[in-house]
Amino acid sequence: MSTMITIIRIGVTTMLEDFFVRALIAGSLLAIVTGPLGCLVVWRRMAYFGDTMAHSALLGVALSLLMEINLTLSVFLVAAVVAGALILLQRRQALSSDALLGILSHSALALGLVLVAFMSWIRVDLMGFLFGDILAVSMIDLGVIAGVGAVILGVVSVFWRPLVAATVNAELAEAEGMRPELTRVILMALLAVAIAIAMKIVGVLLITSLLIIPAATARRLSRSPEQMAVMASILGVLGVIGGLWGSMRYDTPSGPSIVVAALILFLLSLLVPQRLIRALG
Repeated sequence: MSTMITIIRIGVTTMLEDFFVRALIAGSLLAIVTGPLGCLVVWRRMAYFGDTMAHSALLGVALSLLMEINLTLSVFLVAAVVAGALILLQRRQALSSDALLGILSHSALALGLVLVAFMSWIRVDLMGFLFGDILAVSMIDLGVIAGVGAVILGVVSVFWRPLVAATVNAELAEAEGMRPELTRVILMALLAVAIAIAMKIVGVLLITSLLIIPAATARRLSRSPEQMAVMASILGVLGVIGGLWGSMRYDTPSGPSIVVAALILFLLSLLVPQRLIRALG
């Protein structure tokens, strides 16, 4: 029995040493996490907000290099600060939400690029940060994605009903004591964490696509919020598998290939008749 366990353990370790398998596992774990979050973003029409937080990730990268702190922590803190700034500015009602998002999004991205340019003594792979490098995922990265992803899914499952209720009707949710403003803050914090762990896989410019496209595809194929969340995760995993296969087959960049695969699934979903979806639902 012990010999069999040892053989299995050696086999699993050998398999995980393959960079392609690590990339496949990391991408699939991330897709499972971003599925439910993406649904909430789509329902709340927050796609531009997700883009703004993703762009702020590059500023987090620059500050991480400048201050020599953990990259993931730095990206999370900057994304959280940007989200908090948006909430405060929206309460002042000086500008519309889309104008504020545009200012924060492009300002954070530009500040990050300028800071990186000033740090001439550090060699920075901007293409890797902008478009990701999933094939460079390490065992430590896998552990971080799995652990943080489990926490995100746990928080989502606990607050799922208030999150959905606040999305459908914030006033009704508040009347029922669900505190929609708190759920909004929780969602923003979860998005900040997800962006921090996703940056290395798909990059700053493609994170929002991984959040939005599988959820938008699932919306056409689902009949309930829970079904849509599960479907979005499944479609995200299929996008990761298809993108990595295409990347290996045609020697294309991995991050963009994953997004293209997700886009193909979305386009294919448009061909499915609504009558068939209703019948299956």
